[in-house]
Amino acid sequence: MEKFFQLKENNTNVSTEVMAGFTTFFAMSYVIFVNPAILSLTGMPSQAVFLATLIAAAIGTLVMGLFANVPYAQAPGMGLNAFFTYTVVFALGFTWQEALAIVFVCGIFNILITVTRVRKVIIKSIPVGLQNAISGGIGVFISYIGIKNAGLLQFTSDAGTIQSINNAAYDVATTTYEGGITSVVTGSGIVPALVDFTQMGPILALIGLAITVILLVKNVRGAILIGIISTTIIGIPLGIVDLSTIGSSSNSLANAISELGVTFGAAFSSEGLGSLFSDPARLPLVFMTIFAFSLSDIFDTIGTFIGTGRKSGIFSAEDEKALETSTGFNSKMDKALFADAIATSVGAVFGTSNTTTYVESAAGIGAGGRTGLTSVVVAGLFLLCSLFAPIITLVPAQATAPALILVGVMMMSSFLEIDWNSLEEAIPAFFTSIFMGFAYSISYGIAAGFIFYVIIKVAKGKTKEIHPVLWVSSLLFVLNFVIMARL
Repeated sequence: MEKFFQLKENNTNVSTEVMAGFTTFFAMSYVIFVNPAILSLTGMPSQAVFLATLIAAAIGTLVMGLFANVPYAQAPGMGLNAFFTYTVVFALGFTWQEALAIVFVCGIFNILITVTRVRKVIIKSIPVGLQNAISGGIGVFISYIGIKNAGLLQFTSDAGTIQSINNAAYDVATTTYEGGITSVVTGSGIVPALVDFTQMGPILALIGLAITVILLVKNVRGAILIGIISTTIIGIPLGIVDLSTIGSSSNSLANAISELGVTFGAAFSSEGLGSLFSDPARLPLVFMTIFAFSLSDIFDTIGTFIGTGRKSGIFSAEDEKALETSTGFNSKMDKALFADAIATSVGAVFGTSNTTTYVESAAGIGAGGRTGLTSVVVAGLFLLCSLFAPIITLVPAQATAPALILVGVMMMSSFLEIDWNSLEEAIPAFFTSIFMGFAYSISYGIAAGFIFYVIIKVAKGKTKEIHPVLWVSSLLFVLNFVIMARL
């Protein structure tokens, strides 16, 4: 073990690495509750997603530890699972099987750009300000989803701005709807407001938010996980959590394994890859969605590596330089990026959204983790969690909502790196981050940022500063909007 992980060379030991592994796991373990809650909204079996989450996290983290020998853990990304559900499935109309196929292709794409110099071109093409805006904007998006899931908001719509009901044009003369009202689309007349707190759901969410905030500011390890568990327990006497489902045959590890058969390999089925590329008119949308997934994954991972690895010494200056100039696996960072890309494709095979490197790995690094042994410990703990499949359905949305809100808060620290005094940087950053939340779409935020960046540079006569990749990407985004408007 000492020789394999090079513990002495990295100034660490087995006990330190094990403790670091536990620290990282408790810092990020909320994902095992939150990810199924988000992805199951698409129609995917919740317990299948639970197992897929554990398997993807365990395999990705093992590859990170054994191949790259670095103390980073992987799991389905929080912003990426929201993009999967709310944008790809709900907004763009893909089935969850097609969405899994997109994630698999995204993983293959990331593998290719990791072992070639294409990665260097993509990384250098995106201005630093936009990179930080994307990261912070995802935080805005996730927090907004958490606030909605907590039931803290209500929306009032002006009748004159209602556009459609049940996907049909609104007719004021229509007073009854067969089967009831299933969907309403309204224009700018809708006004958000806080609920009046007469329902126990929002009250429970507020209690959970207060508990989690207190634990976080007191630097309690595993604060988010403790908050989820505590809120769930409090929800029992409030009548929100139903314990009667624990003993049912539909809520067991055996049933979870059975449900996994529904999602495993679904990406390659006739409803997945077989359907994804069957309509030529939809191909631009497919490729833009893959691009949006890949872009978020790439910069989230690289930002985590550079942000935590430089200060701790896990990645040297030579590693960072090799990221831009080398091909193959000539550095720890090359190997770590490859592990990250592999994990995304593996996760899609089992049935979950993009698997990415978690910034919560910084907690374990702060506890002294310096080698892949930390990652191996984390992977083992994820596998042990499979024994708790029966309790996954007990966790209500009000318990996971505070986790979403506060993870979003932590991600918004990227805004500090943006020069808000420079309009050239501030305007694209603003539209990138704000559109993610207000348009309820990560890809629309990226599109807005790219397009306004190009507009500003052209207006300032600085077209030479626009990288060809940004030109092409912006044009593809505009083309995508034109195609969607004609559908």
